[in-house]
Amino acid sequence: HVPQGPVCTNLGLKPGQRLTVKGKIGQNAKSFALNLGQDPTLLGLHFNPRFDAHGDANTIVCNSKKVEEWGAEHREAVFPFQKGGTAEITFVVNQNDVTVHLPGHQFTFPNRLNLPVFDYFDTQGDFTLQSLSWE
Repeated sequence: HVPQGPVCTNLGLKPGQRLTVKGKIGQNAKSFALNLGQDPTLLGLHFNPRFDAHGDANTIVCNSKKVEEWGAEHREAVFPFQKGGTAEITFVVNQNDVTVHLPGHQFTFPNRLNLPVFDYFDTQGDFTLQSLSWE
């Protein structure tokens, strides 16, 4: 796991708070990932849109990771991303899950690790972070 953009720690996101991520997707993007968790070893949400990676085409795959152990993959049928385009994704932290807001779509992913607070965020893959805001 090698973050390729800025790494944020001490975010302090608690239930009722949100994190909005804006960025640019690479022209020849294969996939990118946004990771949210306690630290790099405890990821409550690995958000991984795949244009063409690991046998998936235009699919969003979400998962959680505890040290080196990945959970069960969760797939979303909707794919509102375009190569070379911009992306705006908002993560809303709730008591037992995280709601992911995409353009025209939203879904929830359970807080499998029961993290009381999300302190850590990073990006991987074909994605250039432009702005990060939380409230």
